[in-house]
Amino acid sequence: MRERTLVEKRLADFRSLEGGLKEHLDLLELAEAEDEQSLVAEAEKALADLRDRARKAQVAALLSGEADANDCYVEVHAGAGGTESQDWAEMLARMYMRWAEQHGYDVEWLEESPGEEAGLKSATFQVKGPNAYGWLKTESGVHRLVRISPFDANARRHTSFASVGVYPVIDDTITIDVQDKDLRIDTYRSSGAGGQHVNKTESAVRITHTPTGIVAACQSERSQHQNKAQAMKMLKARLYEAELKKREAAAKALEDAKTDIGWGHQIRSYVLQPYQMVKDVRTGVEKGNARAVLDGDLDEFLEASLSGKKRNKGEKDLE
Repeated sequence: MRERTLVEKRLADFRSLEGGLKEHLDLLELAEAEDEQSLVAEAEKALADLRDRARKAQVAALLSGEADANDCYVEVHAGAGGTESQDWAEMLARMYMRWAEQHGYDVEWLEESPGEEAGLKSATFQVKGPNAYGWLKTESGVHRLVRISPFDANARRHTSFASVGVYPVIDDTITIDVQDKDLRIDTYRSSGAGGQHVNKTESAVRITHTPTGIVAACQSERSQHQNKAQAMKMLKARLYEAELKKREAAAKALEDAKTDIGWGHQIRSYVLQPYQMVKDVRTGVEKGNARAVLDGDLDEFLEASLSGKKRNKGEKDLE
């Protein structure tokens, strides 16, 4: 049913574009014949809007990977640098959550480890909706922030790093075989707000897959049993994502998430002072309104990453 709904939506979008193109071309031809400049301007604006919609649909057509249509988990980890990096990690988590909300996706917070003074040491949340993994999968990597620190009494400029990992949620059509002997399960008390029950019992669960070192944790549910089930789903998602990378001969992309969260490894830089600029190192895309990007305006970066990946495979350029 999900696949059918997706196909029906794509067909409806295509027919809407096709009908809109014919309608506004006819309007433009009529307006030019009668020298109605206001109608000409209206038709030209409508055609420009159609062009933007067609471009987005063209990029969406690249989302044809095995798990691209699935929901996804987003993990954010602060790098070295204490409060600065932890505050940056929280800003990144907020950025992705704002992007998800603007696109009609649901977001479920799963796990967090608060910083000592501010921000987050780490956090995990789930983005639910069509093609969530396909859109966000290229965001895995290290993100760099340059700004005047609000935590520095001398108002000096600081550089902070945080890493992002994106993994597909595994549905019932995919089987991941995990042996109990390969798992280490730890329980601990949930951190942060959560109510009397959450704060007084060891309901949070962390599962480590010892052969690969992959870890998944959950503390959002009230019971240890529920948290364990959710953590197992996340672990399987990460194992599946690792297998996908092997199949696609992109092992380097997987290793990038394990490199130092620091200089030389960033995929994108966000500069707030002395000027505002967000630049993607992989695609060269730049935006001067850094505040808008941090408020979730990521589409241009996501589209460039997806189309750039397609070109790297020798496919025709989107332009």
